[in-house]
Amino acid sequence: MAKTPLVLVPGLLCDDALWKPQIDWLSDIAEPTVGDTLQDDSLSNMAARILDSAPDRFALAGLSMGGYVCMEIMRQAPERVERLALLDTSGRADSAEQNKRRRDLIELAKIGKFKGVTPRLMPLLIHTERQQDTALTTCVIDMASRVGQQGFLRQQTAIMGRRSQLEAMRTYDLPVMVLCGREDALTPLELHEEMADSIPDARLCIVEECGHLSTLERPHAVTALLRDWLLRN
Repeated sequence: MAKTPLVLVPGLLCDDALWKPQIDWLSDIAEPTVGDTLQDDSLSNMAARILDSAPDRFALAGLSMGGYVCMEIMRQAPERVERLALLDTSGRADSAEQNKRRRDLIELAKIGKFKGVTPRLMPLLIHTERQQDTALTTCVIDMASRVGQQGFLRQQTAIMGRRSQLEAMRTYDLPVMVLCGREDALTPLELHEEMADSIPDARLCIVEECGHLSTLERPHAVTALLRDWLLRN
């Protein structure tokens, strides 16, 4: 059986390591590559860069900011995407409160106070019961360190420029999986129910005892769901 080209898109302050379990465990049925989200300060440019290096047709999955990039790829070149997975993300634009919080973080980073993911922020990213999982928290902190201050500034700028995609989702004509960690504190379950209701051929999947970074927190469950999504007719 031919392997499916699979483009994986990381979230804010994340890199290839976000998808390592899936890259390792789906390699028998997929040819995974990770999209570059480190060089651009707009979702449109991130999407264009990924499209430039992607195969003609591919399956597409994104987590958090990666989901926003996937939605932009769907806007630019929907005919190239065979199937779509949106993980721990949102179809909405930022609220005024979210926008202000991002601007405040950008100002802190600009004056040299960027510290990536600190222990104070970890409860927003992973389930409370995983806070003492040193391997997991170290992986998250290391990803943020590799993305760095300038990468963070570019990514936050890109995120603030996004618009609601809920109406556009009604035009999606492909199999879509919408996946959410039950305890996701950043993009809660109701946002995923909203997306699933907007997409004609969507399946909502909920991962129990899981926060925002589902691919790392519950890698076996998420990989099993992605495998089923890849093999779904």
